[in-house]
Amino acid sequence: MSPSAPKPPSGEVAPAPTRARRRSATTAPPGTAGKPARAARSDTASANTSSAQAGKSPARPAASAARSFAEPFAPPPPRNPLDRRVHAAIARATASVSPIALLLATVDWAGHLAVSPGKRMELADLGIAQMRRLLRYAHQLAIAPAGSAAHECIEPPAQDRRFQAPEWHAWPFNLMHQSFLLGQEWWDAATHGVAGVSRHHEQVVAFAARQLLDLFSPGNFLPTNPVVLRQTLASGGMNLARGAVHAVEDFERLVGGAPPAGAEDFVVGRDVAVTPGKVVLRNRLIELIQYAPATADVYAEPVLIVPAWIMKYYILDLSPHNSLVRYLVERGHTVFCISWKNPGTDERELDMDDYLQLGFFAALDAINAIVPGQKVHATGYCLGGTLLAIAAAAMDRDGDARLGSMTLFTAQTDFTEPGELALFIDDSEVSLLEAQMEETGFLTAGQMAGAFQILRSNDLLWSRVVGEYLMGERTPMNDLMAWNADATRMPARMHSQYLRRLFLNDDLSEGRYPVGGKPVALSDIELPVFCVATLTDHVAPWRSVYKLHYLVPTEISFVLTSGGHNAGIVSEPGRPRRSFRMHTRPAGGNYVPPDDWLERTPEQEGSWWPAWSDWLAARSGTRVAPPAIGAPDYPALDDAPGCYVHEK
Repeated sequence: MSPSAPKPPSGEVAPAPTRARRRSATTAPPGTAGKPARAARSDTASANTSSAQAGKSPARPAASAARSFAEPFAPPPPRNPLDRRVHAAIARATASVSPIALLLATVDWAGHLAVSPGKRMELADLGIAQMRRLLRYAHQLAIAPAGSAAHECIEPPAQDRRFQAPEWHAWPFNLMHQSFLLGQEWWDAATHGVAGVSRHHEQVVAFAARQLLDLFSPGNFLPTNPVVLRQTLASGGMNLARGAVHAVEDFERLVGGAPPAGAEDFVVGRDVAVTPGKVVLRNRLIELIQYAPATADVYAEPVLIVPAWIMKYYILDLSPHNSLVRYLVERGHTVFCISWKNPGTDERELDMDDYLQLGFFAALDAINAIVPGQKVHATGYCLGGTLLAIAAAAMDRDGDARLGSMTLFTAQTDFTEPGELALFIDDSEVSLLEAQMEETGFLTAGQMAGAFQILRSNDLLWSRVVGEYLMGERTPMNDLMAWNADATRMPARMHSQYLRRLFLNDDLSEGRYPVGGKPVALSDIELPVFCVATLTDHVAPWRSVYKLHYLVPTEISFVLTSGGHNAGIVSEPGRPRRSFRMHTRPAGGNYVPPDDWLERTPEQEGSWWPAWSDWLAARSGTRVAPPAIGAPDYPALDDAPGCYVHEK
């Protein structure tokens, strides 16, 4: 290990040694970093063939080739057409959740619980103790004077807001919700800590139990929800009538493929994504937007934003008051942003290499032509950040010094602990999903949205059912909600690679992910890094994002901000109840565990945007006259936001 590389925590694989300093950018022609040299690969293949023919008996050449680090992604072996149709039908019937995976998890848990009499005795003791607590609570309620409150036998989890209303603390609803919480506590104990159960199966069973419990929560039903009953009596049942109208309207919109109610008030190009700019590049995968300057002079070095293609780019250019793009432009940055095409059946064969070459490197080539001779400060959001980390590692490996810094928003580079999304990702789940994608050519937007809804069923599903259909109250639409409903698809081949290479195999952090026929190592990255994670992120948990600290030896300014995966990033100055922590680990600094980092780093009130803007400004060169929009080879094609963002 290089003496400058941070030490990984115990049990982790040490990153590859840091190689010598990068060569000059002139040693790697623009647009060639990380790209396979086809002639060289052809020559190598010919040489290998000649060697094999000259040798007497090559030992198992096929197996050796299949395990080569440099071998491009090989999809799963073709399945029988009948099997494919059956598996796809199962996926459609189960919302792409593998019943075999659920069965395996259940058998693993139930089987080990059956041969664990001690654990079963503990659960029996817990059940008896809970019954006593509940009976004691009921007795206190029976003898308590009218209007006085008995001490509740269990408190709900801090994040559970279902039973906060005063009505839940009156008879008989207090007994109902206390019984529910005690049952929830028992099942949590029953599904955790069973010796011999694999961690993944334990998480799946616990998650399934939690979903079933949430389904039967007393708050979800009219007769057992005191808040809904009070509203029904007060309005003469009009809340239920309004709720029925909402349910019918939502069903019609769902069947007709229309956006949710209220989204029509946030039209792309009229209300959101309105920062002035021009499309200066369009290929079969991206449009590149160059935003018009808003200041008399700008920083010499531009910014490139690489959003995730699982989302539309304008989450970073929402309304004028909370547009991160506008914020950067108004502070003198020349900003470019990729807008990904919403793929259909024609794009089913696009893979991760296409997203790298037609996406990131094509955009970088265009920026080099429009702003020649300047380094580019690249920013990646979510999956776009993972792609950016891959590209930066390939560029540093190949001596391409066109980047000046790297910023990552909620982007994972180590997928060993990817959070609750891992519940839906194992070999059985991925195989079933691949069978469905083989028929459609893509992962539908609804499948991805459904997975996120299940992960946060209380916040995104049941609270909406209660609020809109039982209470009859529409949640006012805002720009972020409208953007969230404007979902995208994922090409079949790319999504299969993404799930297998990153989630299942963790090839990137372990130095097996190939670019240009050779593996990349994140330890090769020498750029200064600004990394943002969000405290309540269920897509990219902040402790998983934090693992970048022992993968990359360079300087890392790490920010942990309040909010979730999206709301934590759309966190403009002046927004109430926002805070963040920030600390810079110098290049070669020692590794600090995430919980120690959290304890040592003080909390700051407000938005993290100014801190990032200042960080960029310190590395973006002097102020110069703004560059022209486009270049001879990259003329302005359309006004921002372009065409691809409108594709449904």
